[in-house]
Amino acid sequence: MSDFSRRDVLKAGVATTAAAVGAGLMPETAQAAWTNQPEPNASLRVLRWKQFVEGDIASFMASTKKFTEKTGIKVRVDSESWEDVRPKAAVAANVGAGPDIIIDTNDDPFKFPEKLVDLSDLADYLGGKYGGWYDTCRAYGTHNKRWIALPQGVNVSCINYRVSAIKKAGFEKIPEDLPGFLTLCQKLKGTATPAGFALGHASGDANNWTHWCLWTHGGMVVDPKSNVVLDSPETVASLEYAKQLADTFVPGTLSWLDPSNNKAFLAGELGLTGNGISIYTVAKNSPDPALKAIAADMDHARYPIGPVKKFTEQNLTLSAYVFKYSKYPRAAKEYLRFMWEADQYNDWLQSSNGYISQPLKAYAKNPVWTADPKTTPFRDGADRILVNGYAGPLGYASAAVMGDFIVVDMFAEACSGTQTPKAAATRAAERAKRYYQV
Repeated sequence: MSDFSRRDVLKAGVATTAAAVGAGLMPETAQAAWTNQPEPNASLRVLRWKQFVEGDIASFMASTKKFTEKTGIKVRVDSESWEDVRPKAAVAANVGAGPDIIIDTNDDPFKFPEKLVDLSDLADYLGGKYGGWYDTCRAYGTHNKRWIALPQGVNVSCINYRVSAIKKAGFEKIPEDLPGFLTLCQKLKGTATPAGFALGHASGDANNWTHWCLWTHGGMVVDPKSNVVLDSPETVASLEYAKQLADTFVPGTLSWLDPSNNKAFLAGELGLTGNGISIYTVAKNSPDPALKAIAADMDHARYPIGPVKKFTEQNLTLSAYVFKYSKYPRAAKEYLRFMWEADQYNDWLQSSNGYISQPLKAYAKNPVWTADPKTTPFRDGADRILVNGYAGPLGYASAAVMGDFIVVDMFAEACSGTQTPKAAATRAAERAKRYYQV
């Protein structure tokens, strides 16, 4: 049981809402307090993604321990790789048993929305208190006007690069246009630190850069009416560009998973890649002088903009959801509320060195984004991304297409030369139709 009384909660809620309004953070609703009461003798199981930076899990577990101390609710936390969370969630949904809470990626909860607890009251409370949800996070959290998942944040991908490497190539910064970016990678080819982007089944890194490349050329899997339009001139153009880019890559990228480019960069074998801030954070915090030197030589930049002339980034959006089979849904919601509140969430952001960008706008003011300028490009990731399945709606089909790595495989085929760009686009479109035309 919580050691706060209902009166204390009401007072705190009213005071916090007043402070938020005074700070210019417009609430999404007029809701001023959270009055949820957890079930007696509750206990919870949480399945989340495995850490990429040490501070993430340390802060997350410290806050979980604090939650148990305050409420008496025991919480068991298990961690798996992004690739392994998805099938475990699917099994839990099918058998009706497993973790109470799963923190998953993108629109995976849209595969089984009817099996998830309605989190609308919690999302409205947090949105009203902390400046509102970013539009893309709201899209990932809601299904049929009901919140089925609570966005934890965006694992923002930026161009990670060695400053010394691009200067040797004749550049002072990462070009903001596609021709310039290709020229930079071509000049890095053959050096000790070439470029490299994942082309294996990497849930984050491979999906991020291939979708960016597809969308920035004007390609898309489906149109707004969910008609498959992947086999298009724009898609072919994106694959032709990617093939030129891949010709500059360090060997082995066809089999790279999410940790692969991290390892190559930290081993000094790579000068440019697409990744979150984990490479920099690990290097900066390492006692190894060689890794500290890499961190000192690193910086980050946003992905270049192509013919569509706007940001078209695809990043993993992480969201927590609660299954209806849980014996303790109110306790689960209380745990999520506690973990998303300012004391815990701000500490987690800072401890993770900005590995995840906030889903709630108020947290953009966290000093982690300005104390070290190398973290700043990651701050506004939720404002730059397009949702999975763009330009169609989120749902089972969009989640399944990403889960089946259809876009990644299309790029891998074109980049490796096993298929022409046109043939790769045609094959990918036929695969996508199996999900969208059922």
